[in-house]
Amino acid sequence: MPDGLGIPVPDDLVLVAHVSGPFGIAGWIRLRTYSPEASALLSAKTWWLDKPALHDVEVLQVRAQGEDLVAHLMGIEGREAAENLQGATVHIRRSHFPALDTNEFYWVDLIGHQVENLQSEVLGEVFGLMDNGAHPILRVSPPPGVQAGAQEMLIPFVDRFVTSVDQAAKKITVDWERDY
Repeated sequence: MPDGLGIPVPDDLVLVAHVSGPFGIAGWIRLRTYSPEASALLSAKTWWLDKPALHDVEVLQVRAQGEDLVAHLMGIEGREAAENLQGATVHIRRSHFPALDTNEFYWVDLIGHQVENLQSEVLGEVFGLMDNGAHPILRVSPPPGVQAGAQEMLIPFVDRFVTSVDQAAKKITVDWERDY
């Protein structure tokens, strides 16, 4: 699907951050990343922003600034231009993510995985992850057929509870019970 300028939109875009506001007066923007690991944003030379419509933009400079990132993008000059991007979401191509070691995963790659316990009971499907400061936590939606009003499960993504991740089968096996 082309963007507003007729440029094809890559099919491997991943939402990684949003523009939280301007930074300084020269057109820099402040970014709030959705992962503590921001190496993909630091290395990608092209980002896709959804404001005013999804489009690609060249990254001139990007660096860490406290807990956030700040960036200067091609065509964004002055504080007012940066303010106009506030709230825009930032996407980058999945192919721009750095390679991972064995048994390392990007959160986005775990979404949609079926979660089963050691007794082969289906606990649900990963619909998100969150970081509680100590470790990531799987957010698992109830499986189909479970009574209405069932709540999501929160399972710590640590070796103690996660026994295996099969990327090919899109399955995560956990040492966890349905009634925890």
